[in-house]
Amino acid sequence: MYAYLVPIVIIIALIAASVRILPEYKRGVVFFLGRFQRVKGPGLLLIIPVIQKMETVDLRTVTLDVPGQDVISRDNVTVRVNAVVYFRVVDPEKAIIQIENFGMATSQIAQTTLRSVLGKHDLDEMLAERDRLNDDIQEILDAQTEAWGIKVANVEIKQVDIDENMVRAIARQAEAERERRAKVIAADGELQASQKLVEAADVMSQNPAALQLRYLQTMNDMSSRNSSTIFFPLPLELTKIFEQMSGGSRPE
Repeated sequence: MYAYLVPIVIIIALIAASVRILPEYKRGVVFFLGRFQRVKGPGLLLIIPVIQKMETVDLRTVTLDVPGQDVISRDNVTVRVNAVVYFRVVDPEKAIIQIENFGMATSQIAQTTLRSVLGKHDLDEMLAERDRLNDDIQEILDAQTEAWGIKVANVEIKQVDIDENMVRAIARQAEAERERRAKVIAADGELQASQKLVEAADVMSQNPAALQLRYLQTMNDMSSRNSSTIFFPLPLELTKIFEQMSGGSRPE
């Protein structure tokens, strides 16, 4: 009886070692005597023990957290930047054969690419143009990992940490910029007002009736104020008459 039991146990063990079940999101890279044979899965698979070997690959999108990197911007400002990379395996054969550990390799190349790309931009661009920088980093990573069967779907810069002294300097710069804009706006307003005054003076000089109406309006405004002192403006024509009279009676 024991003579039959031993072969049965061996056969059961071989069958158990041969059977593989892969879910929908995984694939198996099968090697026959060390050489690549084919990609299998998903579902029920049979692998010949010792002769065949299978490496499984997950096809789901992986969220890779890129640790904080010290970056020196183009305007010599040191910042610390961290990001997140979303990638997935699109070619299981390349992901197993071309690279030893595609997850670690993607993480390392993401760190170096992050420093390289951000180092070419100013601090203002890092803070204001994150979408464009994300696209640039994603394109570079995707091109570099294509040979490994990796597709980089998206890159997001999560946070840009700035030194406290630099934060105060940026605040002072922003305040100075606001003051400059306020002065420019005030100067533009004065220029426009002076232009309007010149236009009004030209109109009134061409139409004496308009000048007289303006004179009466000024008198009306002065009479409506509670003041003990009253000023009577003299028309310019009257002053010209006095000048002519004084000039004609001047002895030679």
